[in-house]
Amino acid sequence: MKSILKALYCAGLLAGLASFAPAATMTMKGMISDSQCGASHAKMIAAHPGMTDHQCTLGCVKNGAKYVFVSEGKVYQIANQDMAALMKEAGESVSLTGDVNGNTITVSKVAMAKKK
Repeated sequence: MKSILKALYCAGLLAGLASFAPAATMTMKGMISDSQCGASHAKMIAAHPGMTDHQCTLGCVKNGAKYVFVSEGKVYQIANQDMAALMKEAGESVSLTGDVNGNTITVSKVAMAKKK
């Protein structure tokens, strides 16, 4: 019984220490979106013909949604919502640099993705 408790204690200690690991700075390609639409604005755009991804994202954020970053199908929460580049590049494909901690990014730089 004592060996099981020791093993559980060690596992808990390691898990606790891992949570203090520093965030990794990464640069990823993806799209600035909103927490309501996530990876796709298709339903909202279908309901409002002529609306662009940019207009959809800004409209959703105005109505209480948060900016998110979608890269390779994964939706990341954005910690610093007040960054001006998020509004400017909303709904657009971008190259985003920031500190990634789990599924949250603290954005340090946003640049328009190079068009092919």
